Amino acid sequence: MFRTALRNVLAHKARLLMTVLAVMLGVAFVSGTLVFTNTISDAYQKSSAKGFDRVDVAVQPEYQDSEGDKVGKRAELSRALLDRAAGVPGAASATGVVTGFTAVAGKDGKLVGGDWQSAGGNYWGTKDARYPLVSGHAPHGSGEVLLDSKTAERAGYKVGDTVRLSVDGPVLTPKLAGVFTTDDGNVAAGGSLALFDTPTAQTLFGKKGTFDEIDVRASAGTSQSALKAALDKALPSHLVETTTGKRLADDQAEAISASMSGLRQMLLVFAGIALFVGTFIIANTFTMLVAQRTRELALMRAVGASRRQVTRSVLIEAFAVGAVAGATGLAAGVGIGAGLRSLLGSFGASVPDGPLVISLGTVLTALAVGVLVTMLAAWLPGRRAAKIPPVAAMSSVHAKATTKSLVLRNTLGALFSAAGVAAVLMGTTMDADAAEGPMGLGAVSLIIGVFILTPLLSRPLIAAAAPVLRVFGVAGKLARQNSVRNPRRTAATASALMIGLTLITGMTVMAGSLQTSIDKMASSAIRADYVVSMANRGPLSPGVATKLAAADGVTASSPLRNGESRIDGTTEYLTGVNGPVIGKLTDLKVDDGSFTVGGTRVVVDQDTAKDHGWRAGSAFTAHFEDGKARRLTVAGVYEGNDMISGIMLDNEVLTPHLTDPADMQVMVKTADGASDAAKDRLERALGTNPAVKVQDKQDISNDIAKMFTLMLNMVYGLLGMAVLVAVLGVVNTLAMSVFERAQEIGMLRAIGLDRRSVKRMVRLESLVISLFGGVLGIGLGVFFGWAAGELLSTKMPTYELVLPWGRMAVFLLLAGTVGILAALWPARRAARLNMLAAIKAE
Repeated sequence: MFRTALRNVLAHKARLLMTVLAVMLGVAFVSGTLVFTNTISDAYQKSSAKGFDRVDVAVQPEYQDSEGDKVGKRAELSRALLDRAAGVPGAASATGVVTGFTAVAGKDGKLVGGDWQSAGGNYWGTKDARYPLVSGHAPHGSGEVLLDSKTAERAGYKVGDTVRLSVDGPVLTPKLAGVFTTDDGNVAAGGSLALFDTPTAQTLFGKKGTFDEIDVRASAGTSQSALKAALDKALPSHLVETTTGKRLADDQAEAISASMSGLRQMLLVFAGIALFVGTFIIANTFTMLVAQRTRELALMRAVGASRRQVTRSVLIEAFAVGAVAGATGLAAGVGIGAGLRSLLGSFGASVPDGPLVISLGTVLTALAVGVLVTMLAAWLPGRRAAKIPPVAAMSSVHAKATTKSLVLRNTLGALFSAAGVAAVLMGTTMDADAAEGPMGLGAVSLIIGVFILTPLLSRPLIAAAAPVLRVFGVAGKLARQNSVRNPRRTAATASALMIGLTLITGMTVMAGSLQTSIDKMASSAIRADYVVSMANRGPLSPGVATKLAAADGVTASSPLRNGESRIDGTTEYLTGVNGPVIGKLTDLKVDDGSFTVGGTRVVVDQDTAKDHGWRAGSAFTAHFEDGKARRLTVAGVYEGNDMISGIMLDNEVLTPHLTDPADMQVMVKTADGASDAAKDRLERALGTNPAVKVQDKQDISNDIAKMFTLMLNMVYGLLGMAVLVAVLGVVNTLAMSVFERAQEIGMLRAIGLDRRSVKRMVRLESLVISLFGGVLGIGLGVFFGWAAGELLSTKMPTYELVLPWGRMAVFLLLAGTVGILAALWPARRAARLNMLAAIKAE
């Protein structure tokens, strides 16, 4: 039986090639994902570990929790603490570290490095081995700065040039004192690093006389744990916490691994989808191969082979196919992993150097996936073949499914579909966090149910295409009959395409609806023409609001200034605004009272008011971060959203209580409204600063929607793999269908059907099957998109379902194109059959 199984594999090389390709693509995606994420993770971990080589123990400030009426705050690491740490027995040296956001502009005026990857810090001196100088000298005073070598090269700066940069809004123009090298992972990833002398860094980053961290080096013969114990004994535990360099490196490695796991899981999900789609193709292939060898298997049964041996022979074939597919998929996956890494570079993201990581786990996973998926898909056709009595198989009376099996299949499909719809509908009425499980299970159940019901659905839906097919005469009529001749095979072929289009359509419906909802939110909540903020969404200097208020054409402006407070024993964040004009800059619906901000009168969003039991006229006491308190009165309760919410009060009340006032954004209204000229004036007023964003309502909407657009494009690209596998499935099904119908095609040719009509018949059959899968996929996608939208609408009041009719038409056209392209080779093969040889074929 073993030799027979291997001979069957070799005898059907061409037919099994498509199956190998389908499995190989899925395995390649899985192994490529593992190689890519392992390589990137390993490179970043090694790069970040180098940063801790010179840190034996890190001393960090402890956060003092809020309690009672006291606002919590982070302890300060003073110069005295630094000196005390340096004097601890076993300490060789102690370095005070200051860090913060620093945006560097190139000579072209554009931001160097990403919005979130532009960092700054302090240079401790020429003895600081963290940042060895390659040219120039250490910075002295506020007029000098150092840049890392990669940033200096990208920006085109040389020692002595004037550098344009910003920390919190205003443009600074220090001279480039020197260039240094670093193994900082942030810089390796394409970011920038600017270093100032310590007093300048402390001033710029709002840490006057204090540090963010103290790094302590151990003297020779002192272990990290011994140094940590000495520091714990010498330093006040209520102000600081100490961590060994090894622990920091391990934590960083865990953080990198965790951040990569999200990407890994997402990519593996799409790999799983491709494999799931490929499973249909494998099952289809083995069903047809077994059907073609029915008499051969019956003869084997007649001469003594048992059912178990027949099933085993089919599984041996599947094992051989899966092993080949797994090995070739692994090789292709290594190439995909290397390609994805190079692709990051083409997008401007730089990755630390390091070898491709091909772990034993990746190799075993690729082989196991290839073999197990193939054997699992082939098990049912093999078991079904073994159950056929030898006499029945020889006379082919087994060919049609019994009424009992069809009733059982349809009943099972109806139950799965009903359970899936019920679970999804139930999820739309639940809280967003609690609904993930029911909706996910419901979606899977519904897809399985529709797949089981697809043979039943194929007849009426394909029959609906009959009027169009009649236009093509005899070829069209034959194509329709061939499409419904074997409903199970048609269903399996169409389902592969259905799954890909379900996900694509669902994501498109959600993305389009979210874009419209974000547009509505921006236009309905904001009357201001522009919103000004830092590129990294960090704090703005109060000087920015002052400059904007004095700019030409500005009629009203208000900074949004954040402050922490304690109210009724809970922490609440306050938003300071320009009380007299905030009503002109926002358009928030007021449910109770009036939108009046000034003096002790404040406005509160619905959720906050509900939490505290407030309404218009309610009074409460706010305890500020400086320890002082103020009695405030609720003038109105408004409907908040993701852009504006919380307690708003006048900046004249809030600012005196803030130690270091900073604005999150500034709203601006101009005399002529939003225009290119008005935007240019505002940008010039701020010194044409690349670190500051001046955005109108559409810019804000596009900025928020950018993430969804990027995700959607990734989904399109990743699901292209599933669609490609589906194309192979259609080709495979049609090729084997042509082989099975060789005698029939020969008879048709003999009675007058020409080659062109044979080609048209096969192409139309493929087109009908593909469009059938497309219609099912788009229908399911719309349903899932609607259900997810119902869930989002509870969190986003402006959410509105938008059906992208144009894109759905494109998806249907794509399904038809897939069908036509997939039919090219089978149609050509059918047309070239020798009619006499075909008529004599068994």
